Amino acid sequence: MLWRLGALASYGEFRKLWRTPSGCGTISAMKTALAPLLLLPLLAGTLTAATPVYPPAPSEIVAAAPAGDWVDIAPDDLLVMTLAPDAKGKPRRVVIQLMPAPFSQGWVSNIRALAKARWYDGIAIVRVQDNYVVQWGDPDGEDAKKAKPLPAGLPKVPESDYVYPRSLPVDARLGRSLWPQNDVSHFGGFIRGFPFAGGGTPDSVIQWPVHCYGSVGVGRGLSPDTGSGAELYTVIGHAPRHLDRNIAVVGRVIAGIEQLSSLPRGTGTLGFYESAAERVAIRSVRLASTLPAAEQPKFQYLSTDSDSFARYADARANRHDEFFITPAGGADICNVPVPIRRKP
Repeated sequence: MLWRLGALASYGEFRKLWRTPSGCGTISAMKTALAPLLLLPLLAGTLTAATPVYPPAPSEIVAAAPAGDWVDIAPDDLLVMTLAPDAKGKPRRVVIQLMPAPFSQGWVSNIRALAKARWYDGIAIVRVQDNYVVQWGDPDGEDAKKAKPLPAGLPKVPESDYVYPRSLPVDARLGRSLWPQNDVSHFGGFIRGFPFAGGGTPDSVIQWPVHCYGSVGVGRGLSPDTGSGAELYTVIGHAPRHLDRNIAVVGRVIAGIEQLSSLPRGTGTLGFYESAAERVAIRSVRLASTLPAAEQPKFQYLSTDSDSFARYADARANRHDEFFITPAGGADICNVPVPIRRKP
């Protein structure tokens, strides 16, 4: 707008100079009047050049998500694991969100029972394998004479429970964002805030939770053993998807993963610690619902059925913000971590 006003003013001055008593303006006066007009194209190009506008980054989409798109995590779905303090005496706490129904509920029920019985108190982290898992359980669990007795009544969960034998709704908006693309034979998506995969035929579809960074699974022996939930691990490396449908996924670490991923690597086979001195003691594991109200952690996840999550997933798969040159056009499901935040 400024250059337009300047142009009109210059043109007005030009007309004044041109209409002199003699009926024409001098050459020098005309040059003086025309000079601003000759600069107008350059000035206009400078002032009207648009500053590039980039689509929002995934983090910006999450930050702008309305309050109604966030879902409270129930205290009965949170495990609070307290480790022995670190070498400097700093407290260490890990918070795990348990898997929602309908997946892995036999193991989840056992884990709740073990926590309520305080069975986990006094066990230890026994294995840290680089780019793979951190595992915790009874250090004497392999010795029948020394093993810590399990609470009575823990049911054995069948291998068939590694999958859900029916199809739950999948948000079709995510199909363009995930690799592999959604189809009947193999697909992925999110249910109640957790990633899952599926496959089958149009008449017979199964679904199962997947191993991503931070996922928590149940340690077990050889088949048909499926583990009770007394021995658990979390992924601290590249997503080991080959474990899907072979081991139960029962939750994910939502706070304190750094307390586990930064531990010294075990020097024994598969990263097991070779001496008691290397192990990290677990002081306690509690369901948040059993803690005093003031001590209960309060977390929310971004609803995976919301418009905000659909936009976030698309942005993770197709980065167009300023740093990126070539959008990937898709993302592995484990590269679309569900946003978690402390409840405001």
